[in-house]
Amino acid sequence: MAARPITIVIFGASGDLTHRKLIPALFHLRYKNRLPEGVQVVGLSRTGWTEDQFREDLCTSARKFMRDNYLPEHWEPFAQRLHYLPFDISIRSDFARGSDYLNNLEGGPADRLYYLATAPQFFPLIIQSLGQQAMLAEDAGWRRVIVEKPFGHDLSSARQLNEILHGHLKESQIYRIDHYLAKETVQNLLVFRFANTIFEPLWNRNYIDHVQITAAETVDVGHRGGYYDSSGILRDMFQNHLLQLMALVAMEAPASFGADSLRDERVKVLASIRLLKPEMVAVESLLGQYRGYRQAKAVAPDSRTPTFAAIRFYIDNWRWQGVPFYLRSGKALKQKTTQINIHFKAPPHLMFPLPEDMQIRSNILSICVQPDEGIHLRFEAKVPDTAADMGSVNMEFHYAEDFGTIAIPEAYERLLLDALRGDASLFTRADGIERAWHLVDPILEGIRGGDVPIYEYEPGSWGPVEAENFLGRESRAWHMGC
Repeated sequence: MAARPITIVIFGASGDLTHRKLIPALFHLRYKNRLPEGVQVVGLSRTGWTEDQFREDLCTSARKFMRDNYLPEHWEPFAQRLHYLPFDISIRSDFARGSDYLNNLEGGPADRLYYLATAPQFFPLIIQSLGQQAMLAEDAGWRRVIVEKPFGHDLSSARQLNEILHGHLKESQIYRIDHYLAKETVQNLLVFRFANTIFEPLWNRNYIDHVQITAAETVDVGHRGGYYDSSGILRDMFQNHLLQLMALVAMEAPASFGADSLRDERVKVLASIRLLKPEMVAVESLLGQYRGYRQAKAVAPDSRTPTFAAIRFYIDNWRWQGVPFYLRSGKALKQKTTQINIHFKAPPHLMFPLPEDMQIRSNILSICVQPDEGIHLRFEAKVPDTAADMGSVNMEFHYAEDFGTIAIPEAYERLLLDALRGDASLFTRADGIERAWHLVDPILEGIRGGDVPIYEYEPGSWGPVEAENFLGRESRAWHMGC
């Protein structure tokens, strides 16, 4: 039996996400022969393009954003799969017109993937309108919806959005995207832990002192000041990306590699993270704002929106009891990097006659998510021609060296392909989204109430100087292992 054709419908097709990420990802999948043969792409937006103008605009963007990966001889066959319909989501009759257009294009039973690449305030309207036009009914093929982040701006709004989605869709039809989960090095974390016996026996409170997860950016808010001032680093990075990375580091081995098992274990971790009581927010978190942020366009002159945050979380379960997880992220920092550093405990007793001013350093396992993808292990070795002096050395693995410089695909390639296949492993579930907001909401409330100080820091630094004391008072220090 021949497979049904597939239509990918992109709401917000004239936007930056479509041009920078979605179309390049689909083009690469087609070039690699991974895109199902019958796939067509329909772009919807208010821009009054013709189909040819839409294709030409995407071609211009492809040359710009894909550079060496843009292959002219492959673009034209791919471009024939691109279609466009001027569309206003605020006009109900446009959904009826869109339904007729899709039915005529497909010419019979077909599967559909709707991608909501619009501003989040339009998500409810799109879902409700699709439902009212029976465009989500699965009578003639499956219907799936990818919802971009941010998913709500607090716990209450996330619950409301989930209720709207569940009013028209089954949970199995909903794909809430977090592109960090699709990064190749993040996925490799599962293989690293559960396909190798060397580290898993040590992956617990008995051997690990603490865990650091850092996601740093060198860029400031730029022209996105209006959006960022209503979002901030907690909504932009912690509620989704960093808490999901933490869940992957700390999760138990799933019963299988299936989506339900993987997501069950991630949610169990999130449910075990200790909630911050109001009086503990200022103790367990440190917030900052880079100098000059308030002068950015559309930013309030008295803004208390943090552009930097460091938070200490504890997981109250058998494996991780008492082990602090330090999550850190910020804008306008010294280096662009995302890394996970596992700090093992120091040896309980040292027999070596070390100099009085010398201390042995603990072993650190660094998982480098980006930009220099790989894994580093720091351990101690004897310095040659000394009695017992020791120095730290690194054992390293780099993706580019072992698999080639172009081996790592864009995260959106994996996410789009998984959604087409019906594999939700790398997408977040409703209960996971809501639990993450449970963890972040107390800090947001502390900011609103003025109970948590916001420290200023210089652009190009590693954040507020107070962030060093945040770990220093426990005789720990931030580590950059990549």
